[in-house]
Amino acid sequence: MDEPPPATDRPTNQFGSLNDLAHELASLEDLAIRGSWRSIIDKVSRNRSLNLLISPHDHLIYFSYNVLVLSKLRRFADASNEIDTLDDFNSHYYKYETYPQLYQNRSGSMIPFSPRFIHAQLPMKLENRREGVYSDADWGYRRAKVSFNRVEIMLNEGKNDVYSFLSEVQFRNLVNRNKALVFLVGKDYVSAVREYEECIERDHTDVVAINNKALCLMYLRDLSDSIKVLEKALERMPTIALDETLVINLCSMYELAYVNHSEIKRTLSNWIVHVAPDDFDASCTRV
Repeated sequence: MDEPPPATDRPTNQFGSLNDLAHELASLEDLAIRGSWRSIIDKVSRNRSLNLLISPHDHLIYFSYNVLVLSKLRRFADASNEIDTLDDFNSHYYKYETYPQLYQNRSGSMIPFSPRFIHAQLPMKLENRREGVYSDADWGYRRAKVSFNRVEIMLNEGKNDVYSFLSEVQFRNLVNRNKALVFLVGKDYVSAVREYEECIERDHTDVVAINNKALCLMYLRDLSDSIKVLEKALERMPTIALDETLVINLCSMYELAYVNHSEIKRTLSNWIVHVAPDDFDASCTRV
């Protein structure tokens, strides 16, 4: 009988923490989670000036955070200037194999996806181009119907290849939201609310479904419940639900529902100041 092969030690992760991956990366991550974008700019500037970034990937990680933050703060010209400092994303200077002593058995680009994505978006941002909106309701209905049918067929067949980056819950909510869009275009708001409620029951953090459910209730002249839907979302999960579009909609509902809407919106605006990330546009309350 053959003897079993000798046991081998399992490979260990050389990065025990985020700080092992890059200089003070855990601190950057924490600031990003809290939306403290201006603090990240200060931190990047300080660490660069003190020459605390040693390895090539340290510089690229801090570069990526800086580009992301400048975009978040709508400082697109500054983000573009930051990207220009790299000159060429495909340069050998940004490849692992250029530094074999530092990155053994690694190859390919060290530049993360996020600055590449932002780089692709910047021309539109700098030109203040807006995505076109279809005004033809019938055309919008047909597009929504085709989109919904395609996703529903894939779901019924158990296929999620095209949307493999989505979880099952996200995929099912995508189906319901597409179905709700069909009802919305057809002005069947009651059916649309039902679809959005399924989404929310499946995932209570689905802000798109929460916002759209409230809009449907408003169209049904149920302002009281539509306001409650958005207020409860902000109260329950402020860091997730605090979105300019949602706040604009809530303020519009206040204006329709209350004579003293200015005072109510001012109270909301004061609350937002304490919980909003740095990139939140507080002018959306129209106070």
